[in-house]
Amino acid sequence: MATTFSALKDTVMSITDTKKVKDLSYEICPAPKGQKMTTDYGVKVSDPDNWLRVVSEKTVGPALLEDPIAREKIQRFDHERIPERVVHARGTGAHGYFEVFDNSMEQYTLAKVLTDPSRKTPVFVRFSTVQGSRGSSDTVRDVRGFATKFYTEEGNWDLVGNNIPVFFIQDAIKFPDIVHALKPEPKNEVPQGQTAVGIQITYAKFKKLRNKFIA
Repeated sequence: MATTFSALKDTVMSITDTKKVKDLSYEICPAPKGQKMTTDYGVKVSDPDNWLRVVSEKTVGPALLEDPIAREKIQRFDHERIPERVVHARGTGAHGYFEVFDNSMEQYTLAKVLTDPSRKTPVFVRFSTVQGSRGSSDTVRDVRGFATKFYTEEGNWDLVGNNIPVFFIQDAIKFPDIVHALKPEPKNEVPQGQTAVGIQITYAKFKKLRNKFIA
């Protein structure tokens, strides 16, 4: 953890001394020597960047929910309610309904919403940008996301996605980190989606501090 903070501080301080760097300097606080990152229960975190997975000699399998460190990190991220850091903050939605015309999907699924022509399922669809926060433009160069909620008789079915062929990261445990790297700072809302240079710098810092990424 101390190494990560040192790398971050070196990265920032290596930039030309500007008002922006001075503004960020008070937020850079290296961990005390010998102090380890811990969970909420005081357990030392040996690896904050890799989710526990099923692994064989040839392949790497799915992530395990048995990883308490990963669960705690994602749980904390999900409960963040800093307006400037809410993902998909800008978007537009529409209500409607979903209805199939025949039962030709019965050979593939048991889901009645996809096989029963007599059903008319209420639907809500939302399209959004990803990085931009409140007040950001809808026309900036940004990843576009969609979220579809089917209100079926069996329960709600959520379908979400982004318009990118390869995601930013390989391990879900890094998702909070990349969001924090790209999102505006709460006190000055910089950078925004409109400031392409600012986004490139913060993303470059994220990549430099992480040993696994897909760009």
